[in-house]
Amino acid sequence: MDRFQELSAFIAVVEAGGFSAAARRMGGSQSMASKSVSALEQRLGVKLLNRSTRSVALTPAGRRYYERSKPILEEMQQADEELAGSVHEIAGPVRIAAPSTFGRLHVLPLLPRLLTLHPKIQLDVRLSDRTEDLIAEGVDLAIRVSPVYHADSVVRKVASTSLVCAGSRAYFERHGTPRHPQELTQHNCLVYDGATDWAFSGPAGPITVRVGGNLASNTVETILAGVRAGLGIGMFHGASLTDSPEDAEVITVLDEFVGESRALALVWPSRRFISATVRQVTDFFAEELARRI
Repeated sequence: MDRFQELSAFIAVVEAGGFSAAARRMGGSQSMASKSVSALEQRLGVKLLNRSTRSVALTPAGRRYYERSKPILEEMQQADEELAGSVHEIAGPVRIAAPSTFGRLHVLPLLPRLLTLHPKIQLDVRLSDRTEDLIAEGVDLAIRVSPVYHADSVVRKVASTSLVCAGSRAYFERHGTPRHPQELTQHNCLVYDGATDWAFSGPAGPITVRVGGNLASNTVETILAGVRAGLGIGMFHGASLTDSPEDAEVITVLDEFVGESRALALVWPSRRFISATVRQVTDFFAEELARRI
């Protein structure tokens, strides 16, 4: 019996929770699924599943084999998809998640070109400053401008953007321009997502300043609006500022003390089959965003 069929049947039974469900998933018969798993056990000389009339359960050896063989099957499926994608038109749904402000400034302007290149892609774009659970939200590709802590995700860094401390020209004319991070305690600082400890770096080492003000928000968009309106000083990544007239009056300060940068990363969910369409969309954004940032 074909080893690939044996392996596919075994994994389908484990994930479906039984032979009948696995057969429906594979489009075959229950007896064929059972024969495939039995042949696999016989070839390996070890029992992989404990069977009962109502359910199946992995043996310790079966669990080890499942954990080792599942990634192999995924790699084979991925190779098949990549080859098929190279000769077939890119099409189908792709759900993208991006931060609100960054998405509005840098992702949305790219969508017409992407859809012109691949008109059969069906995009579902979610803009939010909330960090999504990619698998739970059904996200195929996340675009993030922040440290990426998901060690089990596939991360592709395409650029970086420095943090900036900024306010409007009008604000600094009224309240003065800070020359040292500690002077921020005398200013109205606009707080994003509860981050009241602003980190800087000087000749003597790291500097942390506890800031506060009369405006806080969980969106960068609100902080930027406050900065542009002359309400106070904000800290955010430089990619949030553009060449637009509304940002012409925004001035960065304390540049010599702001050393931290943020990675612009493209993230796929972990342990998940990545289609050729998603890979093509990822390649598109990797190239285009690197040009913009």
